[in-house]
Amino acid sequence: MSLSLQSPPSSALSSKSSLQGGHLRLLGRSGASNAVFFNLQPSFPQIRASAGFSSSLDTGASTELDAVSRFSEIVPDTVIFDDFEKFPPTAATVSSSLLLGILSLPDTIFRNAVDMALADSGCAALENAELKLSCFANKALVNVGGDLVKLVPGRVSTEVDARLAYDTHGIIGKVHSLLKLYNEINVPPERLLFKIPSTWQGIEASRLLESEGIQTHLTFVYSFAQAAAAAQAGASVIQIFVGRIRDWARNHSGDLEIDAALKRGEDPGLSLVTKTYNYIHKYGHKSKLMAAAVRNKQDLFSLLGVDYIIAPLKVLQSLNESVTTADEKYSFVQKLSRQSAAAYNFSEEEVAKWDQLSLASAMGPAAVELLAAGLDGYADQSRRVEELFSKIWPPPNV
Repeated sequence: MSLSLQSPPSSALSSKSSLQGGHLRLLGRSGASNAVFFNLQPSFPQIRASAGFSSSLDTGASTELDAVSRFSEIVPDTVIFDDFEKFPPTAATVSSSLLLGILSLPDTIFRNAVDMALADSGCAALENAELKLSCFANKALVNVGGDLVKLVPGRVSTEVDARLAYDTHGIIGKVHSLLKLYNEINVPPERLLFKIPSTWQGIEASRLLESEGIQTHLTFVYSFAQAAAAAQAGASVIQIFVGRIRDWARNHSGDLEIDAALKRGEDPGLSLVTKTYNYIHKYGHKSKLMAAAVRNKQDLFSLLGVDYIIAPLKVLQSLNESVTTADEKYSFVQKLSRQSAAAYNFSEEEVAKWDQLSLASAMGPAAVELLAAGLDGYADQSRRVEELFSKIWPPPNV
């Protein structure tokens, strides 16, 4: 997908109502997986009203999007500024990938936030070059996040440096420092999530942060062990990448969890979402479950009932353009529910309290490899941001 961070049309920002109902995604060159922008509140009536599609309400019919959004929050996995009228943003994620996108273009509505970060005297006064660049990066994330908070009515998730993924205290310290910076620009903590990789150390950090009332968003979940441990930790949001698990399964074998799903005739990514949903609801965990990397309509239909489904724009357009009659819309079935969760059977090992050893033992090669790849990608983006900052600091007029 091409990147578009230019300032949006004035009409997209001048009306508060134009910002209700969808989500914003600003993609860096590294691709869609690194800058997820999502919606955490009901909104699709407004999206459809502004999407420019012909209305089916006058004929007594509705769209497939109307039908499926009765069961799950369907979230656009796209949207550059030109798409504001179709899918206005309600919540967002700020990340190193987004900073790279901002730095690649001179004229964006967030460029001033980055320039102001580079002009920060406190960071500039640090003698250690590594600490200085890290300080600039933190300020840039928070400044952009602060702008996004003004732009969207929902929560803004801030990515925690993936290089801290195996350091619980480092993650907690980073979140506290980011939260302090947000407090300095008067962003209330209830508007924030902190996006943390689902290593054991990340899960432990989530548990401790949630005990302080700080909301966390655990990502890179590719196994039931990770998902269950994240739920036990009380993570506010747990994100599973359906398509990435499927892609791994197409090219590899030897993962017991994936092989078992395939033997049952199930898609391993969809199976993991289903099992995690049932676990969360059967045992009363507070976490909300987000299914990401959903590739097509059939994936979406198979997950109806999960809290959030991140779907590509082409899928949403197809849903919006497919009209259903009053009878047909009731043919859509909620696949995931509290009733199905209550009936789902888990083994004693699966419902036991997860710890570092049991998690490491239960994670198969798919989860290990996909987690490592995700961490490497995020860490590389953080390094690239710092390298760019080292080249452009100090900014003009500083």
